[in-house]
Amino acid sequence: MTKPPTSPRLILGSGSPRRLELLAQLGLTPDAVCPPEIDETPARGELPRPYCQRIAREKAAAVEAGPEDVVLCADTTVAMGRRILGKPASRDEAAGFLRALSGRRHRVVTAVALRLGERLWERDVVSLVKMKRLSEVELEGYLATGDWQGKAGGYGIQGPAGALIPWISGSFTGIVGLPLAETAALLQAVGLHPWRAAP
Repeated sequence: MTKPPTSPRLILGSGSPRRLELLAQLGLTPDAVCPPEIDETPARGELPRPYCQRIAREKAAAVEAGPEDVVLCADTTVAMGRRILGKPASRDEAAGFLRALSGRRHRVVTAVALRLGERLWERDVVSLVKMKRLSEVELEGYLATGDWQGKAGGYGIQGPAGALIPWISGSFTGIVGLPLAETAALLQAVGLHPWRAAP
């Protein structure tokens, strides 16, 4: 058992296995996993950080929960300047994203939203990532792994693409999809304490 009986129910509003694994690093297992269905299309002219914050809030609002349930949602966005690189819809789009990121620094924004009843807590983390200059052999080899699917910007640092990332500044877990230090602080604010039931 990962939580004392007096803790509120925890609902993870995400279908990401990475977020589930990161939450487990805090010694917490959600009572339910309920990925919300929302429109994640950026508004015209919307900048990456406000976009990411808005999507995390909208996810939290869209999850059905009781008044005593804690809903945890997050959104991760890859940004090149003002441009938002979402999840590629195809291999060709992933290739385009990776060619744009090749040899350049970019930002990864992860926003976390925690809802309890009508109350909402929010945090966001911005990290810098440098991708090496990719050869066509490296690009095609990475695309062939299929790891780009479902990943903002067309890559996930925790998978094969880690070999393409020589430098980061910021939160590694934030780049993966759930910044643990900030998430732990939010959870403690509502009575869910990491590792409390750990032996």
